[in-house]
Amino acid sequence: MRTIVKIEVDAGVKSFADGLLPELIGALRQCHPGDLLAVIGSEGSLGADLETWCRFTHNSLIDKTVESGRTRWVIRYGEAPSDAEADRPIGSRLWLYTNFDCNLHCDYCCVRSSPKAPRRELGLARIQRIATEAAELGVSEMFVTGGEPFLLADIGEILAACTATAPTTVLTNGAPLAGRRLHTLRSLSRDRLTLQISLDSPTPERHDRHRGKGSWQRAWQAIELARAEGFRVRIAATVSSEDEAEEFRCFLDTQEINERDRVIRRIAQRGFAKEGVALARADLVPEVTITAEGVYWHPVGAEDRDLLVTSVIFPLAEAFTAVRRAFERETTHRRRLATIFNCA
Repeated sequence: MRTIVKIEVDAGVKSFADGLLPELIGALRQCHPGDLLAVIGSEGSLGADLETWCRFTHNSLIDKTVESGRTRWVIRYGEAPSDAEADRPIGSRLWLYTNFDCNLHCDYCCVRSSPKAPRRELGLARIQRIATEAAELGVSEMFVTGGEPFLLADIGEILAACTATAPTTVLTNGAPLAGRRLHTLRSLSRDRLTLQISLDSPTPERHDRHRGKGSWQRAWQAIELARAEGFRVRIAATVSSEDEAEEFRCFLDTQEINERDRVIRRIAQRGFAKEGVALARADLVPEVTITAEGVYWHPVGAEDRDLLVTSVIFPLAEAFTAVRRAFERETTHRRRLATIFNCA
């Protein structure tokens, strides 16, 4: 999918040495932090100059495509939001995409889940093997997501396998937590399972605009139900601005939700999202993520080719090693870009 940008600069055959830089600066002056602009040029060698320039100006080169023989580089004005937990050991957290179908069609879903999406199920047998091997690799937390995991008939067995290995968080929109699924939930360990339920705003209007009419009310009912059943509940909000984030923090204060049970994140420009924070692989500290298609760099892009590390899941130890090696290569590359050439 072609990345949508605010401004496009047609460089032609120009380079930094013959007039491109003033045009680029002029375009950036029309942008705000987080905006995207594209540079389209006929000279492939321009990429190295753009990459180095971005490094030293604290902007980010996030995408590169070739269209009709010309190269299109996408630059984000400003750096990505910092990862407050960047020091977490790679492999300590393991993400599983159990499926990609969902009862909702959220317009910013980073993996394009919807009621029409193919299930692409990871499957109980593979999850049980993953859980067994993860126990030997020092995994300290597991996260089960989708799609909507509670659409699966065997979600109880899946969560039982995961919680036997490590404390587990299951991400849900809350709507399916009724009837048979509620019975399944009641059979699971309160000590080892956390429910992370999506709620994007203090009142229904904005949440329902993105996720569907009535979804805010169902999510809030699920939050109250899960708490009443004795489960730890984390509330996760996806917001488009710092103002929305602050509004939601105030709401959580009134509800006496403690800090460790809050997840407030910006919309990522992946999947269905046409706007949001554009995130490249280099912006993300890897969190091993497994889907039916393979092992990915991070859950935010768990169906995008640029974040696929390997299509081979087993043995899990080798998959973890592949992610760590890829991260080492990324780190070495960033250090190389930071080298300053002294000319005098």
